Amino acid sequence: MLIGALMGMISSLLVFQLGQARVWFAMSRDGLFPKIFSRVHPRFCTPDFSTWMAGFVVGIPAGLLDIGTLADLFDIGTLFAFALVAGGVLILRYREPDRPRAFRAPGGPLAPVLTIITCVLPHGRAADHGMDPIFWMAYLGQLLYLAYGVRYSTSARR
Repeated sequence: MLIGALMGMISSLLVFQLGQARVWFAMSRDGLFPKIFSRVHPRFCTPDFSTWMAGFVVGIPAGLLDIGTLADLFDIGTLFAFALVAGGVLILRYREPDRPRAFRAPGGPLAPVLTIITCVLPHGRAADHGMDPIFWMAYLGQLLYLAYGVRYSTSARR
């Protein structure tokens, strides 16, 4: 059981690191992060700078925090990311109803609403660590956007 738990936590950290690098890559292409985050390695065609930065962002806390706290924080972050994606699905469904979609999921708008509810409700563990994901996303997201994105965002120029 211990080995399974360790493998699960290690795989979660690895997926977070690789996923975060791709998010920063996309944000950089949109002008919300400095252009260096969208640099692609000439041989491997992967976002190399973003991957290195995500490695530091994941590696340093992994070395400093106990595994239980770290697992809770990554669980909270993952659940909140799922809720944000579900919210994006709802927004796109109504703002761009004719947008071509590669597939359609069953459940209509009920599925994203239930996803948001089930992902955001269990974040009671966040209070134990002083981490309210909604507050931190709003605070840090707005701070980042006002400090950098408002000047360089490609969507702001439209």
